[in-house]
Amino acid sequence: MSSANNNKYESPFSARYSSPEMQRIFSPDVKFSTWRKLWVALAEAESELGLGITREQLDEMRAHINDINYDVAEAREREVRHDVMAHIYAYGVQCPTAKPIIHLGATSCYVGDNTDIILMRDALNRVRALLVGVMRALADFAERYKSLPTLAYTHFQAAQPTTVGKRASLWLQDLAFDLEAADNAVAGLKLLGCRGATGTAASFYELFGGDRAKSVELENKIARKMGFDGVYDVSGQTYSRKIDYTIISVLSGIAQSAYKFSNDIRLLSHLKEFDEPFEDKQVGSSAMAYKRNPMRSERIASLSRYVIADALNPALTASSQWFERTLDDSANKRVSIPEAFLAVDGILALYHNVISGLTVYPKIIARHLADELPFMATEDILMYCVNRGGDRQALHEAIREHSIAAAKAVKAEGAPNDLIARITADRRFGLTEGELVALLDPVKYTGFAREQTEEYVAKVRAVLDKYDFPDTAGEVRV
Repeated sequence: MSSANNNKYESPFSARYSSPEMQRIFSPDVKFSTWRKLWVALAEAESELGLGITREQLDEMRAHINDINYDVAEAREREVRHDVMAHIYAYGVQCPTAKPIIHLGATSCYVGDNTDIILMRDALNRVRALLVGVMRALADFAERYKSLPTLAYTHFQAAQPTTVGKRASLWLQDLAFDLEAADNAVAGLKLLGCRGATGTAASFYELFGGDRAKSVELENKIARKMGFDGVYDVSGQTYSRKIDYTIISVLSGIAQSAYKFSNDIRLLSHLKEFDEPFEDKQVGSSAMAYKRNPMRSERIASLSRYVIADALNPALTASSQWFERTLDDSANKRVSIPEAFLAVDGILALYHNVISGLTVYPKIIARHLADELPFMATEDILMYCVNRGGDRQALHEAIREHSIAAAKAVKAEGAPNDLIARITADRRFGLTEGELVALLDPVKYTGFAREQTEEYVAKVRAVLDKYDFPDTAGEVRV
């Protein structure tokens, strides 16, 4: 952080969490150059439909799309207290010939709302690229550990074993749901169009002399010029704010998936089965030098909680709009929409970093499984002995007695689980150590976990192969 910024607030999303790419999408340069692109598209379409707009005026406007005279706009806004009017004025200063036709027939939401849609589309595409990258890394992880047995938990109590890869396939499936939702959101986005103050296109009725076909074609032309298939069927002055809620709900879904993943990693770190990436000079605690806190997973959880809560903003905004337009959405949107994207950008960069750099400790995993497996194996031991001619009722009672005694020793005395030793020493079972080792093979208790993982990862890879996003891991900043 430069010393020039130390005497005023700076958003942590800019200073710490989000990438330069996502920050650029929501930067003033992109916002106001998009306004100018929309003014050019409007003027071009009006010219193509017969209004008296000259090539010279269009060329002049195109020449000044990116060299925004912020000082002129800022000075003007202090006078008129209206950002769009200030930028129309500033653009006109640079384009004196085109000045009379800039923003012809439009209202402020023509540039404001259409730009919001464009920026959300571009930001969603950035999110989709990051999501695909995370899913590819997660698929690699799941495949690598598809056969490694591990103790599974329900209610965070020991349950039947699974494999590390199968558990990862659950994380992967959550992200697959999110990618589908993001794809649908991008595919469904349309422009507001250009329909004037209340969405009736009354100003264009006048401009085109009552020719409705030209008014409709004007919007279609603008949409094509800006890379969209069309515009929303009806609108007031603004597009429905439910669109914002739909988009941020997608981001909330990603945050929910990442939050779940990060919690699992934090629990596994506590169990010493996993370690997230930890650099040579990294400090885990200012007081306890030995600690390796899962701080990246904790940051995922923290940012995800923010996004999940932030999704309430567009919900409240959409529900509180008055008739064709009110302005209590504006300030909220300026904060809640960009920051949701900036947070998810950071979340996915962290997710990729963690899943790509995880250290897995198979011996600790095996030890935890061995601590619980004897209890889980008792049914197989019982059936094995019965098939050899044993008395089921007598053997069942023997297993019950030994299980209670072993569990009491573990919990009350801190002793290791010696259930198998007890059963081996009990002549009623008549089992050799070799037979018990075979019965305690953990792979026997993981069901179809390996096959399920292989099949699901192959299915996901087939989906991911359809995306041509460049491989990107995102940037983990601080």
